[in-house]
Amino acid sequence: MATHAAIQMVAQRQPLQLAQVPTVEPGDGETLVKVEWVCSTPLDLHQADGGLGTTYPNIVGDSIAGKIMKLGPNVENLKVGDKVFGFGWRSQKERAAQEYATYHQNLLGKIPSGISYQEAVTVPNNFVTVFHALTKDLDLPLPWPQPEQAPERASDPILYGYTNLIGTASKAHHAELKSFDATAVFDYRDPDIVPHIIAAIKPSQTPAIPFILDCIGSKSGSIEPISKIAQAGPTVAVLLPVIVRDSTVEEVPIYDMDPKSHANWAKDVTVRGVRTHFYLQDEFFATHLQPVVMPYMLEHGIVKPNRQRVVQGETFRDRAQNALDILRRKEVSGERLVWRVPDGEE
Repeated sequence: MATHAAIQMVAQRQPLQLAQVPTVEPGDGETLVKVEWVCSTPLDLHQADGGLGTTYPNIVGDSIAGKIMKLGPNVENLKVGDKVFGFGWRSQKERAAQEYATYHQNLLGKIPSGISYQEAVTVPNNFVTVFHALTKDLDLPLPWPQPEQAPERASDPILYGYTNLIGTASKAHHAELKSFDATAVFDYRDPDIVPHIIAAIKPSQTPAIPFILDCIGSKSGSIEPISKIAQAGPTVAVLLPVIVRDSTVEEVPIYDMDPKSHANWAKDVTVRGVRTHFYLQDEFFATHLQPVVMPYMLEHGIVKPNRQRVVQGETFRDRAQNALDILRRKEVSGERLVWRVPDGEE
């Protein structure tokens, strides 16, 4: 069997290692992708330092950009040579940090013309997470194709949401959020952020903010402050895991999967944990979200790539380790860490 190079987590908080793994031939509906770029995410750190949902050895990463090299039977909308991007996680053959990955066609979209690999690879993880959280956990309709009429409650206040968007970020990112038509933006480092948000809403309805999406999931940094805002019946969706104690160079992390238990919520607040990896349970999303909706929205500017920070390193393994170390040291904000898989010049 043919093999290729991959970067593996081999034990909790241990250095990443280069290994040779089988190159899996594409089966029914599958493709073999030559991986060009990888995007590192906080989940990489959760798995490497906290062992979250991980059996070692585990290949790093879940978002790729690359080129189709081979097709299995019954692949309908992709061809050899297509440049693609996607989010995969279900088995080692779909993991990102390897020279070749075997993906089902429904987990890949064609990269639109004018979008580079390093731009495209920042999109899939975020894109799938947001669509799944809004539809599954906040019960908001996101019909496709986009209807002529706005969906019900499109103007309701929401922390990250429809047309009445209230955002929280460090001041360095306020201008960017406002460029996305945020109604109001607040500094999450402000010790008085809770009364400032409440004062700005000037509620004319109950609940004042009916939908809240917590993209951080930090017990002290986001969940506890949100619990003071979430009054009179809203729905709160929290990206899992709950970070009880974050990973640092000195300390191992502590995680939990129950956001309801980590704050004094009002009794009428609905709190749900977002489990992005279950998005395929939605029949429409399973066949359309990544191959159809994602590339269309990127091509038409409805979504845009994150700002990228290209992680350098002499070797494939060095780049993967450097990206993980940057996440551990908390040296990244408002940008995605991206890095090339092949060694040498592009």
